[in-house]
Amino acid sequence: MSDQRTITIRPGGADDAATVLRLLDRATAWLVARGRTGQWGTEPASTDPRRIAQADAWAAGGGLHLAVLGDIPVGALVVGSATDYVPPATEPELYVNLLVTDRAHAGLGIGARLLEHAAELARARGLGLLRVDCYGGDDRALVRFYEGCGFTATDPFTVVRPGRDPWPGQVLARRLD
Repeated sequence: MSDQRTITIRPGGADDAATVLRLLDRATAWLVARGRTGQWGTEPASTDPRRIAQADAWAAGGGLHLAVLGDIPVGALVVGSATDYVPPATEPELYVNLLVTDRAHAGLGIGARLLEHAAELARARGLGLLRVDCYGGDDRALVRFYEGCGFTATDPFTVVRPGRDPWPGQVLARRLD
């Protein structure tokens, strides 16, 4: 029997889209309960056709990795290419497209462990740069989290969405070489 406090990371696959949506739903509910609706809004990802399609693409795309505690998925990481709304890198990189953890297991270092896994993947591919973007509004707690994991804030950006408030973002980079 495995230690229930040991976090392992396994590759995700096409069958894990529902897991990603569940993790996003739980994170969104946690944020909403704290009045922090700017990051992911107020509605569950599992009811949004755009987010469902995104989760399906992530799960089938080969870049999904799940943090598992015992046999329960408690975090998801998606790595790949940078999104089109951030400034391009000046060298080859690995980009963190999604990092989400289950706040019911806060304090176990799940997010930091997934980011270290992303760094290991980048190094294995001979890449010296790992980048991520995150919500840069409100109290900038996510920016501070990433900085605590060895990233440096680089480019702020704003995503303009028709019919919705602009979304303030922050790109962060971590050197691996």
